[in-house]
Amino acid sequence: MKNKVIKIGALTMMFIGVISCNDKNAEQAQKKVDSYVMYVDSLGNVETKEVKNNWAAVESQYRMRVSEAETALVDVKENEDLKVKLEASKVKYDLLKAQVDAEIQKEALANNPNQKLRNMFFGEGKIGEDMNFSWVNKDNILKVYDDFFQAYKDNKSNFTREDYDEVKLMYEALDSRKNTVENEGLSSEDNTKIASIKFKFAPMFKVNRIGAKARENETAKE
Repeated sequence: MKNKVIKIGALTMMFIGVISCNDKNAEQAQKKVDSYVMYVDSLGNVETKEVKNNWAAVESQYRMRVSEAETALVDVKENEDLKVKLEASKVKYDLLKAQVDAEIQKEALANNPNQKLRNMFFGEGKIGEDMNFSWVNKDNILKVYDDFFQAYKDNKSNFTREDYDEVKLMYEALDSRKNTVENEGLSSEDNTKIASIKFKFAPMFKVNRIGAKARENETAKE
């Protein structure tokens, strides 16, 4: 009888110990998830520019906190509510990350010399690395050529040899789009005006490009 009482007592203590351990794990998981959620929420209260400028530190902190929260949840049986809470904050963070990534990419493009040229000739963000001119149509192509030529005349004295190479690529891509637009109803009047622009641009570009190369060669000798 005494041995039976001892066994029951031992089992009871084990049971209490398991409950206590589970409660402790649940409490720890709650703290870790709450800490993670609060961190993500705090990022939403900071200006995107500031977050972007400190993005390496933000991501480092994020990885640590989400890892701690996920690890703590492993030892908790009844953790569905905490999982839902964790996943909701992950979605919120992913949205913030996408916004910051877009800002970083936009800034990188803005500082790219070739992108600056594209913006100068066609407007902010109209043309990227892919040289996609699908936005040019029979109704606006004359203006695009006219703006291109005017931008060239206004800035040609500032172009480097590399700039002239990029201008040539842009001009050829625009001409390629013109071939398509001609079959989409480009008026003969606009076509004639574009031909006049091309006639003036071609020799001017050739001479100016040679001049830029000559200037850079002279500078290199000095």
